[in-house]
Amino acid sequence: MDLRKTKPVLFLLLAFFSMGALAQKPVVTHVITHNRATVICAPKGENPYPAWGVFPSASYPVRKITMNLTLGSPDSLRTAHWDYLDHIVLRRKGGVSGTVLDYELGRMLTPYGSIYNKGWSWKWQVDVTDFAPYLRDSAEIVYTHSGYEDNTVGWALTIDFEILSGPPVVTPLGIVPLWNKGYKYGDPKEKIEDSLLPVHYESVRDAGINRVRIQHTGHGMDKPRGCSEFCTRWRTIKFDGSTVDFRNMWKDCGGNPLYPQGGTWIYDRAYWCPGDLQNPDVIDVFTKPGKHELSLQMEPYTATDNIQAVENISAYLFQYSAPRQKTDVAVEAIMVPTDEQRFFRLNPASFSPRISIRNLGADNLRSVRIVYGTEGFEKKTFQWKGDLAFNKVAEIILPGEIQEKDGQNTFSVLLDKPNGKKDAWTGDNTMQASFTAPEKLPSEFVLKLLTNNKPKDNSLFLLNNKLDTIFQKKSSQLEAKTLYTDTLRLTEGKYTLSLTDSAGDGLEFWAEPQNGDGYLRLFDMKGNLIHAFESDCGNGEMLSFKAVPGFAPDTVLGKHAFSLYPRLVSDQTQLSVVSNKLSNMTVQITVDGTVWQKHEYKAIKNAVFNYDLTHLPAGRIVVEVFMDGVSKFKGRINKKK
Repeated sequence: MDLRKTKPVLFLLLAFFSMGALAQKPVVTHVITHNRATVICAPKGENPYPAWGVFPSASYPVRKITMNLTLGSPDSLRTAHWDYLDHIVLRRKGGVSGTVLDYELGRMLTPYGSIYNKGWSWKWQVDVTDFAPYLRDSAEIVYTHSGYEDNTVGWALTIDFEILSGPPVVTPLGIVPLWNKGYKYGDPKEKIEDSLLPVHYESVRDAGINRVRIQHTGHGMDKPRGCSEFCTRWRTIKFDGSTVDFRNMWKDCGGNPLYPQGGTWIYDRAYWCPGDLQNPDVIDVFTKPGKHELSLQMEPYTATDNIQAVENISAYLFQYSAPRQKTDVAVEAIMVPTDEQRFFRLNPASFSPRISIRNLGADNLRSVRIVYGTEGFEKKTFQWKGDLAFNKVAEIILPGEIQEKDGQNTFSVLLDKPNGKKDAWTGDNTMQASFTAPEKLPSEFVLKLLTNNKPKDNSLFLLNNKLDTIFQKKSSQLEAKTLYTDTLRLTEGKYTLSLTDSAGDGLEFWAEPQNGDGYLRLFDMKGNLIHAFESDCGNGEMLSFKAVPGFAPDTVLGKHAFSLYPRLVSDQTQLSVVSNKLSNMTVQITVDGTVWQKHEYKAIKNAVFNYDLTHLPAGRIVVEVFMDGVSKFKGRINKKK
């Protein structure tokens, strides 16, 4: 565990609060419970990884707590492959003899990690402010890994609690556990409605808000619907007999920020996706003290065979006072521009900054002045208008180009005059984000689009800084297995080129060889590769760039594009390589970490290679390509039995 503070002394902070001076100057504290802890898979199933953290004392004023969770390739093991359901639990507080709580703070669905190299990592985050009264003093945090591979694979795990000081938005008054277990679904012998019983409770005297916080994922693969992992089903939550939340428990995975992955990452699932720290559903009910009833109902369903579906639910009722302030708004996130991994699909960007804001006041937020821009450039203003209820979030697309210098930049946002009034607490009205400037390309280049066998899923369009479409290829214009070559001549300026896939399976996906293999690549006028889109891109991919007349890309830095097809094989596969310079190449083919084939090539630029895999065992195979000794591609193959 590790405790880091951006300011040195807690007593000084508390003194500021007592004088009323701190209100606008928050302090950020980090409590790290797991610091690259090695999480190992094991065939026996769940492995708990407990660790203690020293959190602020009960008297410390907490505004917000964000749990940052990072998974990376472990130092001494290979990266785990499968999409496991892992739980992050607050086991107890107050030391080893303290109160046992077993509150689930978050739920991690691990990515298919077989294609990730040493040094790889990905960071997620989730708001856990509801648990602030219990994340105090000495607290034990347990990460439970449900891996079932052997103990030669795993993850490097970091859990970092980021604590923002400041006046609480509401006063916490208590917690009521609701439904917390895995419930059978579709089992005629154990019906879920007989297990998900209504919860009766009495709210405390000063409670103005009853908040249901629920984590919910479906697992298993039955017949006839593939429940619960691959079946849609609805869920209803009722408060005193009235519906307060109704939703279809299904999630689009083709838009996952973490892509590609080494498994079936694109397939939509039962309210979760591989490689995601699930955000809980939060339902606020404004109510009066007294006796109440909460109920949860799942869509009725009965399986006929392979009965194994489970609805894994973790739900709590938090009782709060009414909002303490009438006018209170906060910046929730800078989504564009930023280098944050969770917004990877939206960045880098050339125009249209995007932010999210949250209303923390009792009055609906109907207007706010937004001041924004890149540090070192003139700031812009935008007057937002809407109707945002308490604790709701609005995403706002701001007008204009994103200004930047080459390399790293800082973008800032300020919220001012919510509803034309002074904000009750301005400590969360500002935010900054680091971002990398979009790359530069020549103003003249050649675009090559090779369609796969399903061209009607794809569209391509190029926008200028006025958001005009100046080049496009509609799905209706595309034919299967056809190479389209277009020379684009652009004026100097900023552009965004977008490839979309309506089926969510990209131009190539290893488990769907029948769809064929396509690509989208950009070349300079001499035929050198200057950019390659990822073919295994799910819903699509975007490239923002600055067109510069006469710009010559640096050919010292290698640009590479690879195609490995087919990847669901019985005997052979083919690797094609396109590069902007001659390189020495090594191709390494491994099965479960053991090298079965290794091929060395000299002075490779554009080439095609065939590999016979008949003597390799059936199962998952990884093909890794090194260019001048550096790993540049890692693709998964599955060999049929």
